[in-house]
Amino acid sequence: MTLEATQRLLAIMRQLRDPDNGCPWDRRQDFASIVPHTLEEAYELAEAIETGDAESIRGELGDLLFQVVFYAQLGSERDWFDFDSVAATIAGKLERRHPHVFAETATDEAELSGQWERIKAEERRQSGAGDGALADVPRALPALSRARKLQKRAAHVGFDWGDPAPVFAKIEEELDEFRSEMARGADNHVRVEEEFGDLLFACVNLARHAGIDPESALRRANRKFESRFAFIEERLAAQGRTPEDSSLEEMDALWEEAKTNGVAEAGD
Repeated sequence: MTLEATQRLLAIMRQLRDPDNGCPWDRRQDFASIVPHTLEEAYELAEAIETGDAESIRGELGDLLFQVVFYAQLGSERDWFDFDSVAATIAGKLERRHPHVFAETATDEAELSGQWERIKAEERRQSGAGDGALADVPRALPALSRARKLQKRAAHVGFDWGDPAPVFAKIEEELDEFRSEMARGADNHVRVEEEFGDLLFACVNLARHAGIDPESALRRANRKFESRFAFIEERLAAQGRTPEDSSLEEMDALWEEAKTNGVAEAGD
């Protein structure tokens, strides 16, 4: 982004928040009220990247950048920080975390990884987050992403299996425990939920060992389900029918047909 484009965007943001002539909606917002919009924009960017549409990626990046500018304007109004100080903070952090680039202190990949973790640990201590390996993992992260990050942090200090085989065994163990709690009946909801959480956590661990981002994998599975279910609806509609007046066996047969025909994701 050029300086001119940056200044234009910042000026637009100031105008939107102008007490007299700004936008009523933008003037009503505060830090908490725009968080849901920020999360939504981040997910929309992720989806655009997964589809590989350059125009959509550019647009979603702009939407996400606007969220940063909005927060910076709110901070400026409270004399907390402004856009320049936000940019300066991340610039300083990047230089501090990459001494191998800016200070030429390390070249070996293993050494770089250890150096990175030591720097981050020191930052956590200085921020008051604590010395623990799991300190400062944001609780607001989506649960699958947070589980993966917690596991990754623990792995960095040696709390991890060396290969996926024990993870498969752990999943089987958690699945058996989940089945057992399910079999005890509806009055056991808390334990059922707990065991299901353990099962999901183990599945995230397997994804991590396989080099898979569980959030991305589940988003892809969601899109695949949507496309194949839409195929079922379209085939039934061609017969003048709906899913409501069709049997499960009929819909399952159409589902298999969708798989055979290669129906995978929306837009494929």
